[in-house]
Amino acid sequence: MNLSHPTTIAFLIYIAVMVVIGFAAWRSTRNLSDYILGGRRLNSFVTAMSAGASDMSGWLLMGLPGALYAFGLSESWIALGLTLGAWFNWRLVAGRLRVYTELTRNALTLPDYFTHRFEDERVLLRVFSALVILVFFTIYCASGMVAGARLFERTFQMDYPTALWASAAATILYVFVGGFLAVSWTDTVQATLMILALLLAPVVVLAKVGGPAAAWDVIRSVDATRLDWFRSTSWVGIISLLAWGLGYMGQPHILARFMSASSVKVIPSARRIGMTWMILCLLGAMAVGFFGIAYFAAHPEDAAPVRANRETVFITLSQVLFNPWAAGILLSAILAAVMSTLSCQLLVCSSALTEDFYKVFCHPRASQKELVWIGRAMLLLVSAVAIAIASNPDSGVLSLVAYAWAGFGSAFGPVVLCSVIWLRMTRRGALAGMLIGAATVILWRHYGLWGLYEMIPGFALASLAIVTVSLLDKPPSPTVIETFARMRQEAG
Repeated sequence: MNLSHPTTIAFLIYIAVMVVIGFAAWRSTRNLSDYILGGRRLNSFVTAMSAGASDMSGWLLMGLPGALYAFGLSESWIALGLTLGAWFNWRLVAGRLRVYTELTRNALTLPDYFTHRFEDERVLLRVFSALVILVFFTIYCASGMVAGARLFERTFQMDYPTALWASAAATILYVFVGGFLAVSWTDTVQATLMILALLLAPVVVLAKVGGPAAAWDVIRSVDATRLDWFRSTSWVGIISLLAWGLGYMGQPHILARFMSASSVKVIPSARRIGMTWMILCLLGAMAVGFFGIAYFAAHPEDAAPVRANRETVFITLSQVLFNPWAAGILLSAILAAVMSTLSCQLLVCSSALTEDFYKVFCHPRASQKELVWIGRAMLLLVSAVAIAIASNPDSGVLSLVAYAWAGFGSAFGPVVLCSVIWLRMTRRGALAGMLIGAATVILWRHYGLWGLYEMIPGFALASLAIVTVSLLDKPPSPTVIETFARMRQEAG
């Protein structure tokens, strides 16, 4: 690594700023609520930007552009599915969950919310949901670490193991120090950097290839099937890509942003800000990958890294089209995408281990200071496991994300959605939905039936289990009915 190179300097400055923010958040972290949810005091802008940044991980600047570069417009269906899913999540879940988690004994985590929402005295919901979080988030964290390692490897010519540890350490440090506030504040900076990069990069790519019309002609001459939204895929493939949107209602790191808003009143403005940011970022990422086809066809001498790994298309374009200082800023946007999501995921895993295992089963009377430090210790433990999974250099960012996304979407999505819109849902229904959703994803992933994305059968069967078991079960208690009514009244 050349420490005097402008790209390296820009990178190091960015990382230093994130760490400084982490230490600033340290001073505002006084108890476990601060460490896990920032004391529920985020405004609409920070809520929106933090939700967006925690959602759009390294796949946005690596996996998605790489898919568009390799297969063309047929991969764009995933963006449509995600946009619809995110809007419904904001509209149906965000406000209700914000109110409900406060009414259910100020629940700080999803397992905590499930326990009190359904009066689960046997803590089965808490234990199983925490296990789901640990299993699938560890895989999700590994995807972020792979993306970060690829970035460091390509940018600084490091070997993969060194790049993996260097990129992971950059994120772990500020989360360890500052907790949720550090994650939320840095998410806002990172989301701003991501959208600037994704708006600038495709404009420069198009300028280099002579504009949209010229780029379109080049792509047609290279492979006309990449211009067809349907030709290089099937209806099963399209439905599978659209189904990604179902996953939003079950992602703990995104739902935590709703729970941390200062009040339900900030949700509508946060939804408008968040959806605008998301749509612009998705369009930019798709444009980079798609028009990158035209650029590398006209400049084959620059295409070797992309031929070796299509997920480096944004990295390579940044390095060959921009001066080193600008390239450093653009590449920092990839690191921002990786760090923003990875930091949220690590914090949710840490929260589950601390709030839902240690506090409940090991030391119920632990002090707030002790719980914060246990949370930090659990953060290091989860990080070590994720690094071990990510140590395989052949791991694909998008494939790891797809598995974890389906796991959460199927195990938690139907449970969360039904819990805030359907009074008749019961504890046994929730547990059945989680078990069947998670099991379906694991089995479907293993056997790969019909090439259908495991989210679809997982979400459908989990929803069916919730409704069937809840209707066969005895009705909810008067306390649950009263709390649900208060939630509906306050959420509007």
